Amino acid sequence: MYCDKSLKKYLDDLAKKIPAPGGGSAAALTASLGASLISMVVNFTLGKRRYAKYEDELKQILKQSEKLRKEFLNLVDLDVIAYNSKNLKKALNVPLRLAHLCFLGIKLCPELIKKGNINLMSDVAVGAVLLESAFRSAYFNVEINLKALKDKRLTQAVEKELKAKEKIIKKIRQDTEEKVGKIIRG
Repeated sequence: MYCDKSLKKYLDDLAKKIPAPGGGSAAALTASLGASLISMVVNFTLGKRRYAKYEDELKQILKQSEKLRKEFLNLVDLDVIAYNSKNLKKALNVPLRLAHLCFLGIKLCPELIKKGNINLMSDVAVGAVLLESAFRSAYFNVEINLKALKDKRLTQAVEKELKAKEKIIKKIRQDTEEKVGKIIRG
């Protein structure tokens, strides 16, 4: 699929008049970019004397961000497969999983504001924005699949869960932007 192909090939196919890859796959790629930025910030922080006291916590953040990055990248292809399968449950599960993982990913950002290399704070903010964007994108795909499934009970349960996560994600992104802005502007 796309994980082992060039970015150009992916973007060319995304732009074509073909149904997949589409928005769900693009959302997963966006989330992977966000997680990659978190990993980059940690990698630029590890080994610096100034941040030595956070070394163990940073290594844990890196372990989590790398796991997420790989899962997001896998979802780029899984979304295409699910869409092409014409199975609505599979098509629902991919963006639902993506939304959940974005929630886990953005929760790594507040710690990096405190413990990450100060020279990369803008990258923490960009990572948070990308993860929120991927979450919102996944949410749209969940909604369209729920509508097609016509399962009222499932729809209510999923909507309740995602709305709660959305509030938390929005707050984390806003707080991240505010704190990073203060750091950048001094």
